[in-house]
Order: sequence, then C-alpha cells, then structure tokens
Amino acid sequence: MTAGDTPAVRRRVWLLWWVAGLAYAVDLGSKVAVVARLEGRAAVPVLGSWMELRVQRNPGAALGIGHATTFVFTLIAVAVAVAVVRVSRRLTSTPWAVSLGLLLGGALGNLTDRVFRSPGGMQGAVVDFISVRDFSVMNLADWAITCGSVLAVLLAFRGRELGSAGPAALSETP
Repeated sequence: MTAGDTPAVRRRVWLLWWVAGLAYAVDLGSKVAVVARLEGRAAVPVLGSWMELRVQRNPGAALGIGHATTFVFTLIAVAVAVAVVRVSRRLTSTPWAVSLGLLLGGALGNLTDRVFRSPGGMQGAVVDFISVRDFSVMNLADWAITCGSVLAVLLAFRGRELGSAGPAALSETP
C-alpha cells in the first residue's frame, strides 16, 4: 500500500472533489439563472447601489484585464485544474482539501464558460454578474478561486503541510 492509498488520503480527496463539485454546481447554476432572467435587463440592487446583480460578459481576467488574451486564461484554468488533480494524490489535510476544492471548482466554472460560451473555441466570455461598486463585476467561480487562494496562502504561512510528504509533494513527479 502506498501513501496515496491510505484511507485518510482517500477521505481528503473525496472532500476535495465534493467541495469542487459544489463550487462548480453553484457557479454553473447561478450563471444559467442570471443569463436566463437578468441578461439584457436593468441591474438589480442587492445592497443599495454598493452591490447589484448586473450581467456582463468578460473575455479577460479579473477586473477586465487582458480581454485580448482569452486563450491564455483558458490555458491557465486548465493548468490549475491539472495541478490540483496531481497534488490531490498526496493530500491528507482537510483545510488543504477545502482550499484546493474551491480552486478546482472555480477554475472549472470559468473554464466551462471559456469553452462553451460565445465565441467558443476556448475563447468564450465568462459570465460575471455580482457588481461591487468601484471595484469589479464577478461571478461565484471568482469568489471560490479567491477564497481558495486566501486559504492556501494562510495555510502556507502557517506551515500547514498538504500531506504526509509535506510541501515537497508539490514539486515531486510521480
């Protein structure tokens, strides 16, 4: 039996997949709902004028950066998904499972838009709809990526290991 076959590792990997699946499903469901009900309509206030629901198609990255390089962001999302799956084989930490699950679910949510939304061909525009005044228009995949990233930074600063192989597991090849 290898370290990757222990029950503790399998439990954490299932947690990672569960969190990723939940983040992905909530993101996809929210995008389907807002496109069907809000696209082409006036913004809907949530917290006065500070936060509102407003559908916007974003071919770029956060804050509208890089709208001409959509294909690059698609490749980054694929790379993140592959990296998370590779790292998950050594995962024994519950907090890391949650962090990586959020990153994977968010990456897959935006990747789905890049692949299947117009104009297609891995250059689709992401559906953003949570507008925060004087900041950005985002979606729930973006929130999952942000929360997963913040948690990963906190875990790394606290020296929390990903798994039994420790931080070196990130750089090992199978």
